[in-house]
Amino acid sequence: MYNLVLVACGGAIGATLRYLSTNIFKFISPNFPLSTLFVNIAGSFFIGLLMSFLHNNETSQNFIKYFIVIGLLGSFTTFSAFSYEIIELFNNKRIILPTLYICISVSTCIFFCFIGYNINKI
Repeated sequence: MYNLVLVACGGAIGATLRYLSTNIFKFISPNFPLSTLFVNIAGSFFIGLLMSFLHNNETSQNFIKYFIVIGLLGSFTTFSAFSYEIIELFNNKRIILPTLYICISVSTCIFFCFIGYNINKI
């Protein structure tokens, strides 16, 4: 039950941060889903960083795993919005932009997760 409360509290914070970032990035880039790209890259980095931290330390793993990684970062990042934005771009008869968005998103998210996970080894 305690872990469920941690996930719920972290999820509320992550969802709020996601909402705020979406509204901020709408003004910066109204025609490209920059907000989703940003939150997914940032979330990937921090998930990699925290998972590395969990593997290398004996800390309160429940708080980090359930509150931060699953709750906060899980609700902050979004694969469903990414998928919808790709379909929306394709439906608007755009081919190059969604293809670039897919390549940039997948490669940078994996890269930043890798960097986050290995940053303490540098």
